[in-house]
Amino acid sequence: MTARTTRRALCCSAAQSVSLTVLIIVAFSPTLATAQMGGGGGFGGGQGGASAPGPDTRPKFRDHVRSRDGLAIHREKGDAIVLDVTVRGNKAIGTHLIMQKIETRKDRFYDYETVLGDVRRLNDMGSFDHVTFKLDERPEGVAVTYFVHERPVITKVVFHGHRAFNNRELRNRAGVQANDPLSEFSVESARRRLIDYYLEEGFNQVAVDAQIGFGTDPGVVIFRMNEGPKERIADITIKGNTIVNEARLKKIIASRGPTAGVLSYIGNTANLAKIDNDVNVLASYYHNLGFLTATVGRRLHYDESGKWLYVTFVVNEGPRFKVNDVKIVGNQFITEESLRKRLELKAGDMFDGTLMRRDIGEITYGYGELGFIYAEVEPKTVMRDEANTVDLVYEVTEGDIWKVGRILVNIEGEPHLMRESTMLNMVDLREGDIIDRRSLELNRRRIERSQLLETNPQIADAPDIKVVPTDREVDDVY
Repeated sequence: MTARTTRRALCCSAAQSVSLTVLIIVAFSPTLATAQMGGGGGFGGGQGGASAPGPDTRPKFRDHVRSRDGLAIHREKGDAIVLDVTVRGNKAIGTHLIMQKIETRKDRFYDYETVLGDVRRLNDMGSFDHVTFKLDERPEGVAVTYFVHERPVITKVVFHGHRAFNNRELRNRAGVQANDPLSEFSVESARRRLIDYYLEEGFNQVAVDAQIGFGTDPGVVIFRMNEGPKERIADITIKGNTIVNEARLKKIIASRGPTAGVLSYIGNTANLAKIDNDVNVLASYYHNLGFLTATVGRRLHYDESGKWLYVTFVVNEGPRFKVNDVKIVGNQFITEESLRKRLELKAGDMFDGTLMRRDIGEITYGYGELGFIYAEVEPKTVMRDEANTVDLVYEVTEGDIWKVGRILVNIEGEPHLMRESTMLNMVDLREGDIIDRRSLELNRRRIERSQLLETNPQIADAPDIKVVPTDREVDDVY
């Protein structure tokens, strides 16, 4: 079982660039021992062995042709001749475009399997609801006719009732335009995207209706908007907090109230989805501090105009929990005692989510130093019967030990701008080494910060190191 690491980077240059990929092939090593190549090679034959065969003798060219050895003789299928190939039912799609997908040709031998393949290829075009065919068998041959039924297309997109946005903005957000395939699903999806757009911009009372067809034009799509007022947040209040002050809590949420002066209309759009997410942010913040049963709710109140919204977050902090015991389960290769030495959050401490995440990282890197680069740690909290206490359980999935097998460098573009040794010198992994997870990430950061590599994602893939199992071929990453 093997795995590999892929690195993509570009060498920065004023006029030209180099794209290169480094593949680090790593091998699974359950015993940390390198397998030896077997002895008894097949090249050193004994004195009593058979003599080596002589060189192949090739026949003369004319003898080769007469015998037809090695010639790929191809015979057309069938006995009947195709008399004619026609297409019926197309209106918007040109016949010449359809004929490019059809392999049945006039004056060739007729083959039923080829006709069925033509039907599949026409359906794959995505322009037809269904495709059928008809065969006209005659004594002199077969005439083939393909019948296509085109999908309906949008002839025009019309917006009514909008004031806040222009047609171009709405068309871009709707994602449908003239000549697109027409279906109820695509129109409904466009309607929902328009509603989401209005909600993001604070039009929380918006209503959008969609209609397909108008008058004699069945392909026109009409969106009618009832926008309602644009809502803004007039004030944000947090109640029930005692451990953390209101100013601190307001900084960790995304919603913002108005600022004095002209700034009272900047950055305070009332996005209800953002407000609901702020409820989760506040609850997570308290859970991280050890208030594991804390709950947060919110109240909304509008002024008489319906344009200004007052938001109140209500916090029920509850008790702060203390760690009763810390357990590590699932470890087999590394002893629990050595893992506990890495932990900062211990029994008797107040629960702290930040310290817990740090301890998870320490356990993960502890395994990573020994080659367990896929080791995972899942934390769980178990409430105790004792008041305000919790057991912290780290469930470990060790995985396998991995070591470097081969390091390959593939240079794309202008290879003279960068040598393989340049990239290899930036990587401190060597063939046969146990892979250190922390060292792997340090190599990644070293490549990202190198002045030789392009970091603009619009020009090239960002420098990175990816570990990929080698049950696939190396070429699969390109």
